[in-house]
Amino acid sequence: MFIAISFPFLSLGQKEIESQNNGWIWYIGNHRINERWGVHTEYGWRRNDMLEHWMQSLIRVAGDYYLKSGPVISTGYAFVDTYEYGVQPFNYRFIEHRIFQQFASTQQFGRFYTNNRFRLEQRWLENKASIDGGELNRDQNDPFVFRNRVRYRYMVNIPLTRSKMENNTLFLSVANEIFVNSGREIKLNALDQNRLYAAIGWRIDKDKNIQIGYLNQYIIKSDARKAERNHTLQIGIVWGIDFRKKKVATDAIPERK
Repeated sequence: MFIAISFPFLSLGQKEIESQNNGWIWYIGNHRINERWGVHTEYGWRRNDMLEHWMQSLIRVAGDYYLKSGPVISTGYAFVDTYEYGVQPFNYRFIEHRIFQQFASTQQFGRFYTNNRFRLEQRWLENKASIDGGELNRDQNDPFVFRNRVRYRYMVNIPLTRSKMENNTLFLSVANEIFVNSGREIKLNALDQNRLYAAIGWRIDKDKNIQIGYLNQYIIKSDARKAERNHTLQIGIVWGIDFRKKKVATDAIPERK
């Protein structure tokens, strides 16, 4: 974890680092279908200048497979709409189609509930070009640019009002995630971004909680000379549904004799 947090500071030699204030509201739902399978749903409403202008809109869906030993393997799709936001805006608004594979595992060490998440992403970013000096439109010769990315997140949740993470518990959540570009097409910015997060949450039950916190997002642009440091207020809702049939305890209904 120390290595992951240290990465942003290795890039402080960037010539142009702009600080911005953003606001994100996100929803995540992990819905269990049976003992082995589940469905993941997610939406991120991301705004620049707190909530004044659009930054991104993200929709993500996935299929989850629960291993007997505890970890979860997932594969899914994300649709991302990125706007020309901030002091260092992109040249144009563009969409992204993203496929991803993920491995996540959770461990408990006393009061500390840790989660390791590894994610591989295959990204198709819309490529636009000006035709005869007119409006920017999707380049018909090269409509999408392909990128690979690797992500690793380490998270710790700590119950504050109870000794264990139980229903109706106030908790602290701390996480760091590093994003690394990969592939021969990446020339300058192997380190894409880093996200450091801290929040206070209220656990409703094992499938539901709400969180409010702070995200420090550090993004390195493709030219490796410009960078963003986004101070972001986050409000999050985790609301999953367990569709598995509830098992009735054997001693709840006495057998007829």
